[in-house]
Amino acid sequence: MIYIKDLMSGIDIFKALSSEIRIHILEMLASNPQLNLNEIAKRLKLSNGAITMHIKKLEESGLIEINTSVGKHGIQKVCYLNKDRLMVELRSQNADNLYEVEIPVGHYSNYAAVPTCGLATRDGLIGDFDEPRYFADPGRVHSEIIWMADGFLEYRIPNYLKPNQSFREIQLSLELGSEAPGHSDIYPSDIYFYLNGAPLGFWTSPGDFGDARGTFNPDWWPPQLNQYGMLKLIRINDDGSFIDGSRISNITLADMKLDYKSDLIFRIAVTDKLVNKRGLTLYGKHFGNYRQDLLARVLYNIHEVQETDTVSAKP
Repeated sequence: MIYIKDLMSGIDIFKALSSEIRIHILEMLASNPQLNLNEIAKRLKLSNGAITMHIKKLEESGLIEINTSVGKHGIQKVCYLNKDRLMVELRSQNADNLYEVEIPVGHYSNYAAVPTCGLATRDGLIGDFDEPRYFADPGRVHSEIIWMADGFLEYRIPNYLKPNQSFREIQLSLELGSEAPGHSDIYPSDIYFYLNGAPLGFWTSPGDFGDARGTFNPDWWPPQLNQYGMLKLIRINDDGSFIDGSRISNITLADMKLDYKSDLIFRIAVTDKLVNKRGLTLYGKHFGNYRQDLLARVLYNIHEVQETDTVSAKP
């Protein structure tokens, strides 16, 4: 998913989407895992030269990816859809009224893990496969990928609000997938989310993806293991709780009665429910397809401080 948090930052994408031909190219790539330039030109009944300009615009915007391969007729440029979702935040967000913090995935404050499970840094495995005791290893703070068949991870989100400020929205962005022994692209798992114990809802991960190597995976990571997840955006505000814009519960910020003194504890979990109980994998910035850890964003309101008049008593 490509997330555009303000309109100005999405100008290149909007320009790329301003052409009907480029829209048709994206539609074709959404229905086909890959197409080369000759195939795209033939389907649109255009010359290769005419298609090249459109392909370049789409590549520059990040909507598609181009790889070079050797075919029967020489070197070919093969096009892939880079992301399968685009989300645009239309509400204006005052940059002075929000803060962001990126929390490394290894900086969890509490956990429970059941095999298959494990942790790894960009340099190597922490401990052994399927040994939950290594989740307490001091080196776990350097973890860049964490997986478990059952259990949870908790993270403490910093609360930087002041007495005259109140929460307007909390956003959490993270790359997630299921957890299969090895990997399995079709392996649905219900992953649940909580804030301060309040159940925000769940998302069903389609699988534990391993059909292609993760963009940022280190060279030592074995190809037979999970490779990447899906980038998800969770939002909690006064309208409810949402993931990628779809409502997952009616839990609101008002229900949680948060203020500037509140702890903010975010939990990702696989529950005891038997339907789609197939674990979770959380990717950090040096694994998977997205260069980020757990990204927390807090939007807040500022309230004017009311001054009270002091009336002096006459003698």
